[in-house]
Amino acid sequence: MKTIRIGIFGLGRGASFINIIKSCGGEIVAVCEKDEKRTKKALDKIGSPEGVTCYTDPDQFIEHDMDAVFLANFFHEHAKYAIRALERGVHVLSECISNGTMAEGVALVRAAEKSSAIYMLAENYPYMKFNKEMKRVYSGGTLGKALFAEGEYCHPVGPEDDNFTLTYRPYEMHWRHFLPRSYYITHSLAPLMHITGAIPKRVTAFPVYAPLEEEYPTGTRVGDRAAVITCLNDDDSVFRVTGCAAWGAHGNSYRVCCTKGQIENIRGGDGKVMLRYNDWDVPEGMEKVNYYMPEWNDPDAEKIAQSGHGGGDYLVIRNFFNCIRTGEKTDFDVYFATTTASVAIQAHRSVMSGGMPMDIPDFHLEEDRVKFENDYDTPFPDLDGNGATVPCCSRPDYLPSESQLERYRKVISKA
Repeated sequence: MKTIRIGIFGLGRGASFINIIKSCGGEIVAVCEKDEKRTKKALDKIGSPEGVTCYTDPDQFIEHDMDAVFLANFFHEHAKYAIRALERGVHVLSECISNGTMAEGVALVRAAEKSSAIYMLAENYPYMKFNKEMKRVYSGGTLGKALFAEGEYCHPVGPEDDNFTLTYRPYEMHWRHFLPRSYYITHSLAPLMHITGAIPKRVTAFPVYAPLEEEYPTGTRVGDRAAVITCLNDDDSVFRVTGCAAWGAHGNSYRVCCTKGQIENIRGGDGKVMLRYNDWDVPEGMEKVNYYMPEWNDPDAEKIAQSGHGGGDYLVIRNFFNCIRTGEKTDFDVYFATTTASVAIQAHRSVMSGGMPMDIPDFHLEEDRVKFENDYDTPFPDLDGNGATVPCCSRPDYLPSESQLERYRKVISKA
């Protein structure tokens, strides 16, 4: 098995993959991180730091001699480094959103098409056990054609969770404070696309505006709790998804409704699946209603079960490395990635226009790329507070209260 020499950019999220990378036959040869404490912890975890070059400058890091790069840096800042890596023939695994602007999506696709290297979105939720089971059943054909599907990713945070604040929002200009609710979309949308094969072609979206209560210490400039997004797909099916919603109880749920029945993971069911058929469409040897806990049925089941995000983290690395070694197509290629990013961006534009439908481009087509190649609109400011060109909240004048900000600053001062 060929050893894959990989660099990791961002040792917050990126460090959690170190053991998985090693177990899948990877060698970490470079890391990039400005936080010295994170770098030290990562080197200890790697176990052989003498072979690792440490960078604080991403422009120097991306030029390192390596086979592949894992981009786990800030959410909306992956595309420019992915493009530079692809231009050098370095394989790219990119966490979360592939591009923060539509123009970056165009440039990323063009770079990937010219490159000899592989691009993959490191989206892990489609690899959760119940989502893999849904794909297996749907691909088997007993449910017929998908007509409607739902995907929710819910991640509310308590008002006294200082650890979350220090970890994920450690300073006032952090990108999470300016994250429109439609943007963190891959955990809700990607599983449905992977299960059904449907590709969104048009979206409309509405916000759920409900600012955090006064007891929350916060610096966020987004008063929305969620964006409810409807996607009309290339096969005439419809998805209803959220970005990262802060409502209800924590969890993620998916439902795929078809011509002959439906399948879903049961909310609060610890991974159980419910598969139901119409009375007149029950397959031979099956029950009309089936509740069960799916199995991995995978030679790496033990390693999968030990990894994060329901096993998804291990399967992301395994798929990426296998594709490098064999030349096979990745599960989440550059077109899949930029489609999810386009839904995120265009859905926010729908929110800001009162729910007006927005088309999702097909970046296979140069005619669609040309429409967006100069579209750099972004809700994210730089560290000086400049650079944002569109509001991040459905009500652009929203701000946290002074008392919320004061208490938030006290929390982050603990760092």
